[in-house]
Amino acid sequence: MTVVLSIFVFLHVVGAAMIVGPWIANMKKPTVGARQFDGAMTQLVTGIILVGLITVLSKQADSNVASPDYLKLTIKFIIAVVVGALAFVGNRRRKAGEPVAPGLAHAVGGLALLNVAIATIWP
Repeated sequence: MTVVLSIFVFLHVVGAAMIVGPWIANMKKPTVGARQFDGAMTQLVTGIILVGLITVLSKQADSNVASPDYLKLTIKFIIAVVVGALAFVGNRRRKAGEPVAPGLAHAVGGLALLNVAIATIWP
């Protein structure tokens, strides 16, 4: 079961890279790309699965997985939903040929980076 957990952690990190990477690459001319929306959805789906796996594994006697911090996970979930919504809006505007506001593009990347910081710095 820990192998499955590790696979989903890997996919979760890939989702974050799909959001933050293009944001950094397009810093001079900010926009929201299709892969950023895909990364946001990857983050949401794998994050929900990870919460379930961690909850189950933490209850097993022979597991060394700690109990989840639901406050931290709730904050991360809210940020992830906002990132997904903003990436959706930005991607739709880009597809329609409309300009994507720099603030919108920076919000997608910056909030995703904030989520990574919460995941890694918050004990």
